[in-house]
Amino acid sequence: MEKRWLVKEKPTDEKLGQLAGKLNIEPVLATLLVQRGIESFDEARHFFRPQLEMLHDPFLMKNMDRALDRLEHAIQQQEKVLLFGDYDVDGTTAVALLYNLLKPYLPELDFYIPDRYAEGYGISFKGIDHAKANGQRLVIALDCGIKAHEKVDYAKAAGIDFIICDHHEPGDTIPDAIVLDQKQSDCLYPYKELSGCGVGFKLMQAFFEKRGLDKTPLYQNLDLLTLSIAADIVPVTGENRILSYFGLELINKRPRKGVLALLKQAKKELPLTLTNVVFVLAPRINAAGRIHEGKKAVQLLISEDQKELNSLAASIEQDNFERRALDEQITNEALQQIEGDSAFAGRKTTVVFNENWHKGVIGIVASRLIENHYKPTIVLTESNGKITGSARSITGLNIHDALEKCRIHLEQFGGHAYAAGMTLEKHQLEAFCARFEEVVQSSLPDSELVPEQQVDYHLSFSEIYTTGENVYEIPKFKRILNQLEPHGPGNMKPVFVSRNVFAEDVRVLKDVHLKLVLSQPDTGLEMQGIAFNMAHKLDLLTSKNPVDILYTLETNAWNNKESLQLNIKDIRSTI
Repeated sequence: MEKRWLVKEKPTDEKLGQLAGKLNIEPVLATLLVQRGIESFDEARHFFRPQLEMLHDPFLMKNMDRALDRLEHAIQQQEKVLLFGDYDVDGTTAVALLYNLLKPYLPELDFYIPDRYAEGYGISFKGIDHAKANGQRLVIALDCGIKAHEKVDYAKAAGIDFIICDHHEPGDTIPDAIVLDQKQSDCLYPYKELSGCGVGFKLMQAFFEKRGLDKTPLYQNLDLLTLSIAADIVPVTGENRILSYFGLELINKRPRKGVLALLKQAKKELPLTLTNVVFVLAPRINAAGRIHEGKKAVQLLISEDQKELNSLAASIEQDNFERRALDEQITNEALQQIEGDSAFAGRKTTVVFNENWHKGVIGIVASRLIENHYKPTIVLTESNGKITGSARSITGLNIHDALEKCRIHLEQFGGHAYAAGMTLEKHQLEAFCARFEEVVQSSLPDSELVPEQQVDYHLSFSEIYTTGENVYEIPKFKRILNQLEPHGPGNMKPVFVSRNVFAEDVRVLKDVHLKLVLSQPDTGLEMQGIAFNMAHKLDLLTSKNPVDILYTLETNAWNNKESLQLNIKDIRSTI
């Protein structure tokens, strides 16, 4: 699929000159910083050397005092308390974090992860009945609950109180509970992009501060919060950058036993980047809830028993194997459905339905379909006599807002700008699909249906290696780029464009990838490159004509030796 190359606007020479001079850096690095909103020495210092003292005051969050008062009451009365979390990475890490920190104060603390198939997303009647049967008077909901009015009322009638720690978009009204959610319209908390686990962390931060406790245990659980930030694809900016910076450091220097057990199963080694967390750890933790039960993920993250950990990690690895097989099967079936119906070509949306598709992987399938057909996408299946679905969006369309305009056809929905879920009655399917297409047609310009690739900087090979540097070693430029990590939305890995490049050698790997040696004549330098899934570009590269390339700079480790490698994102003819 061809992409639009959108080269970011270059900052003014005045801004670049001031920052480059203060930091004694090259213009290209100054450009990358200014693009990320860093324009002064102090802002650069905070970016490159974040401190936990920079975290916002948790008491700025609406209802924090009420939440602490109710929690303290539970501790003083030694009530039974239940942690109720969503079955994805964000929910299970949030449960594990609060369990680790509150267990010393609440000996009978327990947790509950709903069954994706029997109970569906969010707070469930079955979960409340479980709390009632076990005498739990307080439930702390994590990564869910912001729209659970009926469930909260049901719990209240049973004498059960709720503290809701959520980060999803609220509806017009808020459940009758103590709600912590920075996205409430009247919440003054300054950072709005916390994950669900992040909201739970702020509750614990306030708890430790109010009690005057040593915060070491709090910070020793930042690895869990980092897993949630990575998996939930929230912006890695502001507070999330600080939290993930220290959490990633924890994963690499003092990894918990559950993480090591997962890495052993995955045949991966430390150190990890945040991107590695997204593609190695997060899918496996998610797989537990997608295929069988999310409870296993929590147990893996809180256990210290090596025998139990080995068993859990092996079970979760098997879940992930099943998840991948289902993902591939359903993606192929969905693509066949699209290609077999010419009506899809005239639509701005992709909505596919099969009553037999596995509910646990439809969100992944929706993302896969966008890779092939770049449109807002919903994948639907049947569960418990109703239709349930996962939606994924593209740049230019807030999927949550679009579903809000379709709410007359939905029983329930919730989510973010780029991902959401919904449930509807069977008889509403046709009307919902028509309304969703109508909403998207009216709000998404045709130009947005071409995927875009943001480009940070026009880079010459000569700017990668400075005069006198050994081209067989990692250059200073790449070592400085490493300090921009952790990467994620809002702080993506820099993408460069180099013009007038020639392929000196091209090899096809596994029929789909390309291994390259690239030169840029005016620099006298050659670079090693890898282009995944770009075998279709072979003829262009072997034509001996110049090309333009988009890429990120990577460190390739092989046989205990590190070398620089261009990770090619796209290739075009210069002519």
